[in-house]
Amino acid sequence: MPVIAVVDYDLGNLHSACKGLEKAGATPHITDSPAELERADAIVLPGVGAFDPAVQHLRSRQLEAPIKQAIASGKPFLGICLGLQILFDSSEEGQEPGLGIIPGTVKRFRHEPGITIPHMGWNQLQLTQPNSALWQQLPVDPWVYFVHSYYVEPLDPMVRAATITHGSQTVTAAVARDNLMAVQFHPEKSSDAGLRILANFVQFATSRQLSRV
Repeated sequence: MPVIAVVDYDLGNLHSACKGLEKAGATPHITDSPAELERADAIVLPGVGAFDPAVQHLRSRQLEAPIKQAIASGKPFLGICLGLQILFDSSEEGQEPGLGIIPGTVKRFRHEPGITIPHMGWNQLQLTQPNSALWQQLPVDPWVYFVHSYYVEPLDPMVRAATITHGSQTVTAAVARDNLMAVQFHPEKSSDAGLRILANFVQFATSRQLSRV
């Protein structure tokens, strides 16, 4: 089974993410070491909290360059929640530049009658990349669990792997591009569908690991 580095930058829901990965058959390893990110077979970047502290913490631990290098090298990478948002150029939540790995911005939900902000609870995915490795063996329009007030808006719509509708707004719920995958929802809190998604990522990492042998 692949060794999956779970990035520790003081803003990730590390325990839940690791439990989910273990149930999916992986060996998660919590680390903030650039050398260990390089050695790992795959990387998961979880995250809860605010945009500016997240990117500040990553940069203070010299993790920005290793994350970019890992993604550029083709290493399987999964961002979760805030770990999706900080891959983008900037956010309406803060002033810090994001990692700029995916061109685009992070927007705040517009207030409108009948919707709550933050968007919290279960919602249905509309899969826009149905053949993505993340979505294998899932039911049609699976239900997953969200907690967020901001959503990503990529410049290239082709990177969208799934969307959701909240009120009148249809927004990006996941992105996928080659080895890079990231989701706005919490798969580790999304019951069977979430476990299936994590297992799919582990399987993807396993297949990449075997192809290098």
